[in-house]
Amino acid sequence: MLFNFIDLFAGIGGTRFAFERVSGKCIFSSEIDKFARITYFENFGEFPSGDIMRIPSSDIPEHDILVAGFPCQPFSLSGVSKRNSLDRPHGFECHDKGQLIFKIIEILKVKQPKAFILENVKNLRSHNKGETLKTILNMLEDSGYHLYSAVLDARAVVPQHRERIFIIGFRKDIERDYSIPYIPYLRPRLKDILDQDVDPKYTLSDKLWNYLQQYRKKQREKGNGFGYGLADLNGISRTLSARYYKDGAEILIPQTGKNPRKLTPRECARLMGFPDTFKIPVSNTQAYKQFGNSVVVPLVEILAWSMVECLFSGKVLSPLTSLFDGSEKSSKSSSDGEGTTTPTSLGEAPQIVSTP
Repeated sequence: MLFNFIDLFAGIGGTRFAFERVSGKCIFSSEIDKFARITYFENFGEFPSGDIMRIPSSDIPEHDILVAGFPCQPFSLSGVSKRNSLDRPHGFECHDKGQLIFKIIEILKVKQPKAFILENVKNLRSHNKGETLKTILNMLEDSGYHLYSAVLDARAVVPQHRERIFIIGFRKDIERDYSIPYIPYLRPRLKDILDQDVDPKYTLSDKLWNYLQQYRKKQREKGNGFGYGLADLNGISRTLSARYYKDGAEILIPQTGKNPRKLTPRECARLMGFPDTFKIPVSNTQAYKQFGNSVVVPLVEILAWSMVECLFSGKVLSPLTSLFDGSEKSSKSSSDGEGTTTPTSLGEAPQIVSTP
């Protein structure tokens, strides 16, 4: 073990998986969803603590790095739209989930770890015309940290278009030279994660397939782009969401002579970068929700490696380190600048846009 960390809003442990691969030891975790806690236990041998809001910050063990993917529903495009339609508050005004970021900030102030990494949906950057993110960044900086943030698209390392904002902080008194790394473009293809023999139960029924086609037709007549998506097997998929269990419409796999099918839970796991050894002990419905809410493991591993390299001066060699051969780290990614990837020895990487 080179360092220890705590895993907040842990989900099924994707971030833990990434940080353990770069020589970290998880000494505390928290997750409120009972089904996610089951999956976490089956893969890591321990149940996360429950509701973080009920745990005094002083009771959390001292740690080197805090990792957290705080709930995104109050800030996501779909979450905001749904709450508006139901006349419910979103953002910070969503008292059950929108204020959980304040608990993270409280822990940072009390425990003062060397560094942290936070993950959320891209829409956090534009929510409330940017004021929400501005408030969060100001509070994090006031807690004693230099900040680096960027929106990264996981399509560089998995065959899925998935943009998420990452906020990385280093305590001001120990920070070394850091910049968010380039993400090597591996040109992943969707067909490489698909099973060959799939249970017929994943094929859409005639009734559901006809409904999805009619729905898309009506939406296009209205000038909207809503509707199902037939995936390009030689390319990448749309974003996997927690609602995938409903009908699988956003990522449908074409089949010759048959209706398209949904991804299986194992294929969803691969789409998020989990190895096939990762256990799926829950129902398909829960599995779809869990992977749709997860982080992309190899992307977080690259970020984890860059943070640990900065803190511990190259004392850890990540399994992904070889991906950086022939490329350099970004020199412009920061909380107040813009950074984009440039071509590497593995091809031109997708754009990385830093937050304003």
